[in-house]
Amino acid sequence: MPTNVPTTPVIRSNVPGSFAWGVFHERHPKLIQQVLDALPYGPAERAAVERLLTESTTGVLEPLGAEALDAAQWLEWGEGLWGKPWGEAPFLWAESYFYRRLLDAIGYFRSGAWQGVDPFAPFKSAELAGAAVDDELAALSKLDGLPETRRAEALLSSALWGNRADLGFQITAETGGTDASDLVTDDSELLWAELVRAEGGRVCIVADNAGRELLPDLVLIDHLLASGLAAQVVLYVKPQPYYVSDATMADVLAAVERLRTAPTEAAKAVGERLWHALNIGVLVVRTHPFFCAPLPFHDMPTDLRAEFTGAAMTILKGDLNYRRLVGDQLWAPTTSFTETAGHFPSPVAALRTLKSDVIVGVDAATVARLDSTGTPWRTDGRHAVIQVHPRA
Repeated sequence: MPTNVPTTPVIRSNVPGSFAWGVFHERHPKLIQQVLDALPYGPAERAAVERLLTESTTGVLEPLGAEALDAAQWLEWGEGLWGKPWGEAPFLWAESYFYRRLLDAIGYFRSGAWQGVDPFAPFKSAELAGAAVDDELAALSKLDGLPETRRAEALLSSALWGNRADLGFQITAETGGTDASDLVTDDSELLWAELVRAEGGRVCIVADNAGRELLPDLVLIDHLLASGLAAQVVLYVKPQPYYVSDATMADVLAAVERLRTAPTEAAKAVGERLWHALNIGVLVVRTHPFFCAPLPFHDMPTDLRAEFTGAAMTILKGDLNYRRLVGDQLWAPTTSFTETAGHFPSPVAALRTLKSDVIVGVDAATVARLDSTGTPWRTDGRHAVIQVHPRA
């Protein structure tokens, strides 16, 4: 963390009308209803989910039951928070605990029929099976006709924007495919330069969402391996369902299979190359309990830090990973990205659409322009950043 701004406030959800408050009081009730509608949970599971919603909006933080395998770990993580209103906990901590408690409520960890059933699987499966994915995969056939630089730009942009601007749009657009003013910080040239500089090294990618957003990540991985920019890619996923659509190993397998069974030869070829890459270990999928911890990456354990150390580049996808990288705090937007991300044990790049209050590394003129629009540009998902902290 930067040493010159130690008093930057941590974001909490106890301010009515704030984005964080809206997550607990507006977004979560809708999510709970969707979860209960998606699968035929019984009375016990439904009642437990409803109790969680009440507790998280009007009650105080209660620890996990003593029978939970991770009860002791959460007791440690929540030291000083138990018995306090949810809104007084750091937003990152409380939001993470909400998803841990939701899995507890639906019986994900308990012995029984619902053990291991992903409550978000219906949403993920519907998206992956959608017609929009067919269009996205069909666009892969156009990649071979692009110059190498243009192809790389299209793949990076598609991975950045996820389901907002699909690969077909990126390929056919004469420029970057999205409004340039929506990309508030663009270190893409530095990102590619760092990968070329360390060509043939190990690239780590920390995934964000499953489904339609994971597919362009996998296509980008295929490009890194096929081009020789990476000799090995390590893809990190969540060890359990988390934040609705976050990717797990099951989601990676489903996405690779979607590619392998696509109606176009180009998509099938990508899927087969990824399958083979998994076979021979040049693509490795890993996870770690810390990816579902309520803590910033600054506090990652020694064993995980050692895995990132020595990587040519670590690419962090999505909003949550960004919050964990720079700290879930009310930074001034002009705060240096290098200062807030410099603790990471490898060169690091953030590919992130803005869906929360946290933002750093934006120049003052851009901040003034965005503020003058009167729109919630930090949280509406319309804007994005590509930010890089390179090797020293």
